[in-house]
Amino acid sequence: MTSPVYVALDTTDLDSAKAIAARVRNHVGGIKLGLEFFSAHGPDGVREMAALGLPIFLDLKLHDIPNTVAKAVQALRPLQPAILTVHAAGGRAMMEDAKAAAPAGTRVVGVSVLTSLDGADLDSIGVAADPHAQVVRLTALAREAGLDGVVCAGAEVGAARKAWPDGFFVVPGLRPADASAGDQKRVVTPRQALDAGASILVIGRPITQAPDPDQAARAIAATL
Repeated sequence: MTSPVYVALDTTDLDSAKAIAARVRNHVGGIKLGLEFFSAHGPDGVREMAALGLPIFLDLKLHDIPNTVAKAVQALRPLQPAILTVHAAGGRAMMEDAKAAAPAGTRVVGVSVLTSLDGADLDSIGVAADPHAQVVRLTALAREAGLDGVVCAGAEVGAARKAWPDGFFVVPGLRPADASAGDQKRVVTPRQALDAGASILVIGRPITQAPDPDQAARAIAATL
């Protein structure tokens, strides 16, 4: 069985990213490359990472007018990412156009509420809802728009799965029981997220900053 863990290589150092990926490749199911990596290395860097043979989750969280996002997704088509993110808050038309522009084999998922935000943060930007209610609302919108699933915190994935039983759920911001939460605010363990309905578990620092990344990945896999 393929591991549900995608290791988040959030770095501008290409050699470091390749070295970590090579070390953990037998204990993870894929590689997540985000804005930090893409800004430094672009499509060529993604191709270098893809050459390692693991599925690529391209986490760019696209958010703009529908036409701009559609053209951005079209520009990314040659990379054939396994998973691509857009912000669900961009609205239904934007999500529809993003999905239409994506390659057939790419899962397009909508980011609901960032795991670094809590209720006070939402209130400060004029969103009159607690994170849980906002995740459920945006999950329904992403489903209506024809996306494949959503990104949400482990605390909300159970409710999102209930609202969308056959959806694809990406859960970031996970921390093993003995790890620091860092800048994440709505944290659960990988096992809790999987039990609640996660399809993919995105784990970064607990693996990448461990003294032995391979051992850390194996320890997390053992809990699953």
